[in-house]
Amino acid sequence: MSKLQKQPQTRAWQRMLSGRRLDLLDPSPFDVEIEDIAHGLARVARWNGQTNGDHAFSVAEHCMVVEECLAQLKPGIAPKWRLAALLHDAPEYVIGDLISPFKAAVGLDYKTLENKLLAAIHVRFGLPAQLTDELNALIKRADKASAYFEATQLAGFSVEEALEFFGSPRGLRQVKLVPLAARDAQAAYVARFNELLPETSAS
Repeated sequence: MSKLQKQPQTRAWQRMLSGRRLDLLDPSPFDVEIEDIAHGLARVARWNGQTNGDHAFSVAEHCMVVEECLAQLKPGIAPKWRLAALLHDAPEYVIGDLISPFKAAVGLDYKTLENKLLAAIHVRFGLPAQLTDELNALIKRADKASAYFEATQLAGFSVEEALEFFGSPRGLRQVKLVPLAARDAQAAYVARFNELLPETSAS
């Protein structure tokens, strides 16, 4: 190949159904839309799709469970932090849901990309780009509780296995999980976002 010929440029952006073009390496909050997030998350399966039911249990549904668990763990927590819980896995609308062992194998580059996307999403919806360690720990605890409920109700784990990997969901009521069709999960996610966002602005 002649040195004068240009190498083909690697595409690092994704076209969204909203028409936005999201740069994955340098995401802008201006290219983030909740409809795109909800559409994507409702079509990303938790547990690589290895769950019971006629439909996959989606990341959108998982995020709603995490937000509910957070509210149980800390009654009276500000709506903006509940919104942060609802959005905690939002980057997966473009990068998918990798199971934890695979994330560890991929390494820091994956986590860097995920954190950049999450920061852009936070800024877009009026949240701090970075959450406090205390809040991150609380959301992680709610996340593990949701994983416990999913593992035992949908993913074929015994209680003993789930306790070993995710710990006990102490202080939480049992959450009954029903996998939804993608369109229903998408609509429920947007509806919950729309309930929290005005309260976030006021808090």
